Amino acid sequence: MSTLNETPAANRIHIGFFGKRNSGKSSLVNAFSGQSVSIVSNVAGTTTDPVYKAMEINGLGAAVLIDTAGFDDIGPLGEIRVEKTKKAADRTDIAVILFTGPDITRELHWFRYFKERGTTAIPVISKTDAVEPGEPFIRRVEDAVSARPLLASAVSGEGIEELRARIIESLPDTDTNRSILGNMVSEGDLVLLVMPQDIQAPTGRLILPQVQTIRELLDKKCLVMCAAADTFIEAIDKLKAPPDLIITDSQVFDVVFKNKPEISRLTSFSILFAGYKGDLPYYLEGVNQVEKLTESSRVLIAECCTHAPLGEDIGRVKIPRMLRGKAGDGITIDVCGGADFPDSLSDYDLIIQCGGCMFNRKHIMNRIGKAMTQGVPMTNYGVFLAHMSGILDKIAY
Repeated sequence: MSTLNETPAANRIHIGFFGKRNSGKSSLVNAFSGQSVSIVSNVAGTTTDPVYKAMEINGLGAAVLIDTAGFDDIGPLGEIRVEKTKKAADRTDIAVILFTGPDITRELHWFRYFKERGTTAIPVISKTDAVEPGEPFIRRVEDAVSARPLLASAVSGEGIEELRARIIESLPDTDTNRSILGNMVSEGDLVLLVMPQDIQAPTGRLILPQVQTIRELLDKKCLVMCAAADTFIEAIDKLKAPPDLIITDSQVFDVVFKNKPEISRLTSFSILFAGYKGDLPYYLEGVNQVEKLTESSRVLIAECCTHAPLGEDIGRVKIPRMLRGKAGDGITIDVCGGADFPDSLSDYDLIIQCGGCMFNRKHIMNRIGKAMTQGVPMTNYGVFLAHMSGILDKIAY
């Protein structure tokens, strides 16, 4: 569990290294990080599953380096490795594409793959200490990607600092420079947090959205008070003035709304993260699809956590129960967890995404992009629960 002094991987800039087998990805990752992050070998296909290394990098700050399997891997296992590389691409904020000759067809495919998704892609010709690329090859890559490729060697160190500088210049709009609360609070505001106390709450710890929200509230010099769902009324009674804002677990929206002071604005952790990690307007539009669901409809519930399902799991039990109560027992409900997310979404009438606290914004936005492209409405847990409670129009965001 991340503490207040740590930067969780979900909020770090994700830098992915992509290329053919034995193109020098692992060596370049190690040289860039100054550590032995990945196993290096002359044997093609040494890297199988993507390697994720969270670390602090001078000039970049908190980052995650991703070393991927070669995107030209072959055979049944090779196909699985390439699929894992595609999953890693979904969470990549900046892609480093290693070009090796003579055929650069695959490199160009992946370079365009990232560019089409709005992801910065940096072309690099690697292993320059072993093979002189030659000006004709450099120009061919330059003409193909409309940018001068960097020349890099993990052995000599050529191009490493230039690559670092290029990445710094390309830093995107990530979680680290976004605000969870935006302009919802001001210095001196009193904010009451109503914490979940259900079976899924980790013993002795706060979950990540709570930690991050508290940290930001303290940074904004707000006055913060925390209470459980069964004691928040008592907490309000002990305050000299009503809270300016109440942030609650979405699962108790209706209870908190009915018992809060009229003057206090109300939102939830999940709704805050809908804007912080995803596309809140798209979620607000998508939730209207709930009213159109029937027994012949199909809904996908997408979780980011990979926890073992528990008795009253929100994604596998509570939300499905609400959907069946709304549309009928015949409705089809699928659940995916962790990095699993279908490429084809056209069979679904609605996607309900969790808050996404364990993924970086790029990963969530890639899911939203797939849904938009395929014309599938999408919402998230908090928006859905506020809608089902009949109070979405009264929630602050």
